[in-house]
Amino acid sequence: MTDLTMARQYVGGRLVGSAKEGKSVSPADGSVLGTYADADEEQGAEAIIAARRAFEEGDWARDRRLRHRVLTELADAVEGHRDELVLMLARENGKILKDAAFEIGLSAPKFHYYAALALSQGGRASEVSPGLHMSSVPEPIGVAGIITPWNSPVILLVRSLAPALAAGCTAVVKLPAQTGMVNGLFHNLLSEIPSLPAGVVSSLTESGNDVARLLVSSPEVDVLSYTGSTLVGRQIMANAAPHLKRLSLELGGKTPMIVFDDADLDAAVPVLTAAITTFTGQFCMTGSRILVQRGVADELRDRMVESLSAIRVGPGDDPESQMGPMIDAANALRVDRIVEEAGQQGTVLVRGGQRMPGSAYYHPSLIAVDDPDLDIVQREVFGPVATFETFGSEDDAIRLANCTEYGLAASIWTRDADRPRRVGRRLHTGTVWTNTWAVVVDEYEEGGFKQSGIGRLNGIRALEEFQEFKTYAQFTG
Repeated sequence: MTDLTMARQYVGGRLVGSAKEGKSVSPADGSVLGTYADADEEQGAEAIIAARRAFEEGDWARDRRLRHRVLTELADAVEGHRDELVLMLARENGKILKDAAFEIGLSAPKFHYYAALALSQGGRASEVSPGLHMSSVPEPIGVAGIITPWNSPVILLVRSLAPALAAGCTAVVKLPAQTGMVNGLFHNLLSEIPSLPAGVVSSLTESGNDVARLLVSSPEVDVLSYTGSTLVGRQIMANAAPHLKRLSLELGGKTPMIVFDDADLDAAVPVLTAAITTFTGQFCMTGSRILVQRGVADELRDRMVESLSAIRVGPGDDPESQMGPMIDAANALRVDRIVEEAGQQGTVLVRGGQRMPGSAYYHPSLIAVDDPDLDIVQREVFGPVATFETFGSEDDAIRLANCTEYGLAASIWTRDADRPRRVGRRLHTGTVWTNTWAVVVDEYEEGGFKQSGIGRLNGIRALEEFQEFKTYAQFTG
């Protein structure tokens, strides 16, 4: 691949333009990074037709070795173009180079993991009684629609695409316009995969919602994987209902970081800081609620104020930056308004803000509150903002941790070896970390409870989101 000035779509095995074009703008300084083809409903329909044809008429759904080969080639291609992807992600998305490298570094191994599952995951069979043989065989559902957000555009795409392809589905991907140039690099990468049959994957960048709505409503799309907000997830669920479409939804989060009196604060403070500032807080697992036992509350508050105040905010591609800009100035202003409103109801310990009016830069904020019903506690901010709440007993901590509609993840900080399981069993979240945060591996599932979503990503369960199981019974006498 070479540097892009015009990012194209990848539809039906070809790189193509669109009737509309959009400009990609750097969140760091507003400079134009390039132009991307902006898809419409007609291109979306063309991609769905190509995916249906590839599923019904080609060998993809039946050939495990072909799927293994393609996924392996995708892994090699991502690794081979790692530096280009990292740099464009830092420039266009605003991630600091370390975070961009982390995201791209997760992508190739995930393709390799699902390449292995494409070969190894089969059904089961047995003779259940004399002469009666039973078997259960997984089959791909069909055409998968994948809708991903801008905050981690590469790994969140791979996280859904890899299991869909490993299962034998074909896929149509709708990508966000905010990362049109990163998307274009990925489209170029797809065009270089020698074993990938035409139509198995089509990927489109869209500034509007026409393609997304088509993926949700089309009877030719059998399963949909969406990562994004809870509000949109509810809308997708309602609009997909007439076709009883299979859904996998990873939605919002409000991760409680629960710090007990016996916690190692030297270990906790850097991680709590990272949990607020990583990806500029634009992350469904952002540690946006610090819950601290009263015995260490004063010390932790002072240390967090010092740590967050020292964060160096700057361009994503500047190696000296510790946190990059938000995705755009409008989102920085949105977060600033939320913090201003919260300051009328709580005590602002660290007041973030835009470096310059109208810029996309926003410094971290920490707000002390004592009412869990406040909007700042209940609402996903999607920015580098956290609340600071105190508790007395273990029961109080659990009650506070469970008090929002979200249930994606939680983090427990303690030296007590028994507490993580004891508390973790009572937390209504899909993931519980102990003395760490944001540890996700390919082999183990992730996903939400409550309003944080349905279905699972990663692990074998993610493969099953794209499969049906067919039972055969044969009586041989």
